[in-house]
Amino acid sequence: MQTAFHNLPAPAKLNLFLHVVGRRTDGYHLLESVFILIDLMDSLDFDPLKEDAVERTGAVIGDPDKDLCVRAAKLLKERTGCPKGVRINLTKRIPSGAGLGGGSSDAATTLIALNRLWDLSLSREQLISLGAELGADVPFFIFGQSAFVTGIGEHLTALPVPRSSWAIVMPDTPTGTAGIFADPNLTRDTKSLKMHNLSELIQSNWPHLPGHNDLQAVVEGKSPEVRRALAFLGAGARMTGSGSAVFKHAPDKEHAAAMLSSLYKEASGYAVDTIPVHPLFEWV
Repeated sequence: MQTAFHNLPAPAKLNLFLHVVGRRTDGYHLLESVFILIDLMDSLDFDPLKEDAVERTGAVIGDPDKDLCVRAAKLLKERTGCPKGVRINLTKRIPSGAGLGGGSSDAATTLIALNRLWDLSLSREQLISLGAELGADVPFFIFGQSAFVTGIGEHLTALPVPRSSWAIVMPDTPTGTAGIFADPNLTRDTKSLKMHNLSELIQSNWPHLPGHNDLQAVVEGKSPEVRRALAFLGAGARMTGSGSAVFKHAPDKEHAAAMLSSLYKEASGYAVDTIPVHPLFEWV
């Protein structure tokens, strides 16, 4: 029996901004964003099975067969013909429905771990291609470093971002985000930022963030919980991804924790630092 992998990290992300710059003929929206990794992490265990099967234990939301970790493992088996089995156990710390990429990060860690556990030797580019079939955020976590992200999430360019700390507020009742991209009030023609201009903007104006989140106004119109979270953090706060979590820069993690010390009971708070690269970056 092969060696098991236990307590492997799956970090969350923040979108420093999120612009919708167009729409493809197939209906998918074209996005631009800067993604950064933070030290709020799920953890996963991978135990080899003697039989050709994928089992899932731990935190499971909904149908296990639709779970992103299970789908990632089965996709990897299908594309490589690997006959091996695995039991995947997930310990959740990243809240669901937050826009923090927890499910996508879990799937990325699954692809990275099983590529090694099953001796498949797929390249980072091959894993990113598989990840894109699972969800728009999965490629970023396999890419494994701060990035300017374009297209529908599949085009990634490494982008230096200063080390930083953040206070995050997540309402206890997540906002349903399924209809946000279909909302007629969504801005779909934000002017595209150029990569060289973006790098200069971030470095020269830090910690003031460039751009905005085009989805935020739509979500604020639907969610008093998100409006309350933004009001709690005050000026400079913005939503990550499609929400419902909102975040604000802090001088350090201690200041971030202090910002959250009086948080109202209907929300959860997280004081976090950025991490420059994914903890499993060297595994690929």
